Amino acid sequence: MIQSNFMNRIIVGDALRVLREIPSEIIDMGVTSPPYNKGENKKGWLVKNVKYKDSSDKVPEEAYQENQVAVLNELFRVTKSGGSFFYNHKVRWERGYMLHPMDWLRKTKWTIRQEIIWDRKIAANIRGWRFWQVEERIYWLYKPVDKHYIGQELKPKHALLTSIWRLPPENKNPHPAPFPIELPVRAIYSVMDNNKGIIIDPYCGSGTTLVASKLLGHDYIGIEISKEYADSAEIRLLNCENERKDTLSEIAKHIVTRTFFERKADGMYTGRHGVKYTPKEEPIPLKLFEPTANYDKQTKNKPTRKKKSDPDRRLELREEVLQRLKAHQASKKTSQV
Repeated sequence: MIQSNFMNRIIVGDALRVLREIPSEIIDMGVTSPPYNKGENKKGWLVKNVKYKDSSDKVPEEAYQENQVAVLNELFRVTKSGGSFFYNHKVRWERGYMLHPMDWLRKTKWTIRQEIIWDRKIAANIRGWRFWQVEERIYWLYKPVDKHYIGQELKPKHALLTSIWRLPPENKNPHPAPFPIELPVRAIYSVMDNNKGIIIDPYCGSGTTLVASKLLGHDYIGIEISKEYADSAEIRLLNCENERKDTLSEIAKHIVTRTFFERKADGMYTGRHGVKYTPKEEPIPLKLFEPTANYDKQTKNKPTRKKKSDPDRRLELREEVLQRLKAHQASKKTSQV
């Protein structure tokens, strides 16, 4: 399949089959969220069970994981060295047994550069079998250059968004399991910055990754097994300007006032082992209060009041009480006459 046959298009077909037709090392990065193999009968108090058009989300777990490893390895092949792929999935449980995405990610050719927590701020199931699961995972996968596994450093304006992404899920999309456009925008803009390239989504669904790519000025390749979802995504791409506001809102979060190197160059504090901050202006000296006269001299001339002893004070109180009693009795006699 030559490049012109799939560039800026959505190819309808099975992800693994289509990926095998794409030439090696042409993709700069990708973002996707595959079906989670939740069995189609898993639902919560707040969400319906997920069912996709033209595909099953209910296959034996072993077969599912093998397929994911194969798809990810094909994505590794078509991605350029130094390229990245963001893989959204979640921790699942089946009859009390945890199924973690790391179970199959470690079997792929990718270097797992980071695990990002997507805080969705809402739980699908509010029963008390476990603490409410409000998060999903996003794995930043990296294709090393000559066995250099760390990769290039992100710009500070991207890195400061941390490894916890607090983004509410999409709720105005007919697709059963969409992610918000802010998610692919953040991933693509952080890695690509102002460079242009080709972005791929092998499970493009309603086309969110493709819309984000187009609005950020990139070429894209989408793969979707359902023609109905693919047609819907094509219409969405034609009307992508309707989503530019949300895209710009996410981009506006990528800002930093002073970078680490700028603070270091100005001699400002850069951390425990960095250059300590030294103010450029001399601090104003503080003077302690100094009395104008010696304290002893001030107190020596003060008149001292004679303190009465306790017996004397008790006699005074007794005389006062007796006088009040006599006055009360006198006034009582007068009133009787």
